[in-house]
Amino acid sequence: MIQFIDICKSFDGRMVLENVSSAFKPGDTSLIIGGSGTGKSVLLKCLIGLVKPDKGQVLYNGRDFWNSEEEVRKQIRREMGVLFQGGALFDSKTVAQNVRFPLEMLTDMSESEKDDRVMFCLARVGLEQAANRMPSEISGGMKKRVGIARAIVMNPKYLFCDEPNSGLDPLTSIKIDELIKEITDEYNITTVVITHDMNSVLEIGEKIIFLYKGHKLWEGDNQTITKSKVAELNEFIFANKLLRELEK
Repeated sequence: MIQFIDICKSFDGRMVLENVSSAFKPGDTSLIIGGSGTGKSVLLKCLIGLVKPDKGQVLYNGRDFWNSEEEVRKQIRREMGVLFQGGALFDSKTVAQNVRFPLEMLTDMSESEKDDRVMFCLARVGLEQAANRMPSEISGGMKKRVGIARAIVMNPKYLFCDEPNSGLDPLTSIKIDELIKEITDEYNITTVVITHDMNSVLEIGEKIIFLYKGHKLWEGDNQTITKSKVAELNEFIFANKLLRELEK
């Protein structure tokens, strides 16, 4: 479980997050939604250790990330998998080498064990046939799947996905959502997804928090979000639906 309590963060005197709290459970796909500039990405960075909050706690199964010794933080980081926006693949490495990278950096596995683990993860995302191809030779959706394979190669307890559907067509977006949900269920991972895509919200949002100007204005799930009486959330939903219609 991931818990974050009263997270506050400001930059140059401007408050970006103010007393944001929630908890994400294993086996759930938990979504953080909101418009641009609402603090979603900053909150994600606070959770994964890239930005230190000015105030508040981030707990991983009771371990206080920011108030622990460095060795504890390193151990928690080893339990994380991150799918960065755009995939963030190394252009000079093959698909298999990209997935293999965390194993090279963080484990003492044998070469054959690394090979087996890489191929297992590529097979899990349906890309074993693309192992020797370069990122420039595969589609955007395939790059996202490679990113997911790399994110799960260390068998993480926590999976973070930053805008996994950005730049993808609707059909490919649905496939990526389904894959994230399947992996979360299969391995009982605590999964956190940053998104502004209402299709994702309605399909896989088992836990959702809505940020607006650095505050958490609503918390619920995909069964209750369309019944919200929060004006800012309803405006976000309407604008998202309108954008989808214009994209058709």
